[in-house]
Amino acid sequence: MSIAIQLSGALPADTEVVGIGVFSDHLSAGEIAKPLDAGFLSSQGFTAKPGESQVAPLPDGQLVVALGLGAREEAGSAVFRRAAAALARAAGRKERVATTLLDDVPDGVDPVEVARAMAEGVVLGAYRYTALKSDPEASTIARVDVVGSGDGLAEALDEGAVVADAVCLARDLVNQPGGELTPRAFADRASELAAAGRFTADVLGRDAIEAEKMGGLLGVNRGSDEEPRFVTLAWEPEDPRGTVALVGKGITFDSGGLSLKTAEGMIGMKCDMAGAAAVLATFSALDRLRPPVRVLGFLPLTDNMPGGDATRVGDVLRIRNGTTVEVLNTDAEGRLVLADGLAMATEAEPDAIVDLATLTGACMVALGPGIAGLMGNDEDLLGQVQAAADAVDEDVWPLPLPDDLRPKLDSEVADLKNIAGGRWGGALIAGIFLREFVDDTPWAHLDIAGPAEAQDEDAETRKGGTGFGVRTLLHLLADFEPPQAPAG
Repeated sequence: MSIAIQLSGALPADTEVVGIGVFSDHLSAGEIAKPLDAGFLSSQGFTAKPGESQVAPLPDGQLVVALGLGAREEAGSAVFRRAAAALARAAGRKERVATTLLDDVPDGVDPVEVARAMAEGVVLGAYRYTALKSDPEASTIARVDVVGSGDGLAEALDEGAVVADAVCLARDLVNQPGGELTPRAFADRASELAAAGRFTADVLGRDAIEAEKMGGLLGVNRGSDEEPRFVTLAWEPEDPRGTVALVGKGITFDSGGLSLKTAEGMIGMKCDMAGAAAVLATFSALDRLRPPVRVLGFLPLTDNMPGGDATRVGDVLRIRNGTTVEVLNTDAEGRLVLADGLAMATEAEPDAIVDLATLTGACMVALGPGIAGLMGNDEDLLGQVQAAADAVDEDVWPLPLPDDLRPKLDSEVADLKNIAGGRWGGALIAGIFLREFVDDTPWAHLDIAGPAEAQDEDAETRKGGTGFGVRTLLHLLADFEPPQAPAG
């Protein structure tokens, strides 16, 4: 259900649930807004930590939800996003919801950014993947009135809702089973979204992929009964100040191929197309947000299966740019399809390339399940990606691409191996491999293997696909400046 999020001068008379912010330091001092009661909240164990909520029924049948904001001096837009998400969760069985959270924005915090974050939080908190549920229990919230006034607030609420809808689209794609979201089905969805969203989608089938000499994608697809697809997306504004190419790994299910995963290792492998999902979802929002840059998308789509003619360990594949790769582990397949995608993106001569991929478990070992690894070849671009991620509260951490690891990818029979062997630096090795396919184009790589799928829940996120990366990409595109060549 689509939620109407609107700015209101006062609480509407038909409001069923009102969300009221509570700072932890104000609660301890007994200084909270009526009709909330500090004694009641304390008796329920409510401490007003960020993302916490407590429902308090009133005699007239209306419900009030106390929304934790933590300490006032630490409350930025991320705290208000979590509070709005907590409200959507607590009020999920009602239709008409309102909140006075804008009254609580501390001095020095931009209320426009808070409004945008609140709209995101409402939509993200209300999200449920219910397509396959017999009794879906979907959120029934139809309208959220945000009480407040000020320049830019209504527009910010609209923008936040658009961004969150895109995140939810990515979540839906990741949550859909791999037996349903085949490469063909994914490509069809891209075409549908393009028609509705005023961008273009060019879909290549097997014959066209062969003609384009995408040996990495074809090699990974060899063991599958499902045909591969390669989707090229484009959004063209007037007078763009640059071109950004987005590349998303689109392995719709990863069994590991002949280097077969364990049964436990296959759980969650429908998530291995989260990079492609994030890129497609980003395109779905471009015509409404209208960033001042031309945006291209490249989505190599296949599953990775152990069929009778699957790529064997030791086989050599020829990538789009002519590079030959000896495959020593068929479960290191994402870098093979990305190699074709990056080569295609490079040929388009963009100002920058950003790829997203659930690429390595090694990145999760290094950074944990909630942080993406950020690598690349251009400090200016890496700084822009980092700044965008920080601005929207998606956690990324920079990782190096040490040149002294590059010889570990040398092959005796081909130009490269797809793995280095050994236990160390797996995420870095994967990044170094990808770097071979971007020439000198400024490039950033986000390894989202951890944060693309949530094993636990919080106010904003349910178990399953998170849509990680969509907010970062949209913010990056809005502020993008072509990287400057190093002096000298």
